[in-house]
Amino acid sequence: MFKTVLFPIDRSREAQEAAQVVVNVVQLCSSRLVLLSVVESPSDESEQIMTSPEAVAQLLQKAQALFSQQGIQAEVLEREGKPAFTICDVADEIGADLIVMGCRGLGLTEDGASESVTNRVINLSPCPVLVVP
Repeated sequence: MFKTVLFPIDRSREAQEAAQVVVNVVQLCSSRLVLLSVVESPSDESEQIMTSPEAVAQLLQKAQALFSQQGIQAEVLEREGKPAFTICDVADEIGADLIVMGCRGLGLTEDGASESVTNRVINLSPCPVLVVP
C-alpha cells in the first residue's frame, strides 16, 4: 500500500513522537523509508532552524540508528530550502506514497493555519499526509 514513506525530521518533540508511528507503518507495509532534513536559511525566526551541517548530520545519524534498532533500514536526505516546498518536492522526486509528519499544533487555529509547515505540506503534497498529533 505505502511502498515509500517520507519522514521529514527536525529536533522537535513532535517529530520524535511521530517516529513510532513511522515504525509501525513501515513494518506493516514493508515500506522503503526515507528520512529528510530540510536546512532553512536563517531569514526565518523559527526555533528549529538547523544551519550547521554537523547538527543536521548528527540528527540524521541519530534517527537512522533509532530506526535501525527496530530492524528498519532508512535512507537519509538533506536538502536546503523552504521546508514545506522542499518536503513536497522530495516526495515527488522519490515517488513517496505517504508523508508522515508531527504536528506542532499551529494549524489548529485560524491565525496559525496559514503559517504551519504541516498545513502547507497537506495542501501541496503529491501524496497522502499522515499528521501525528
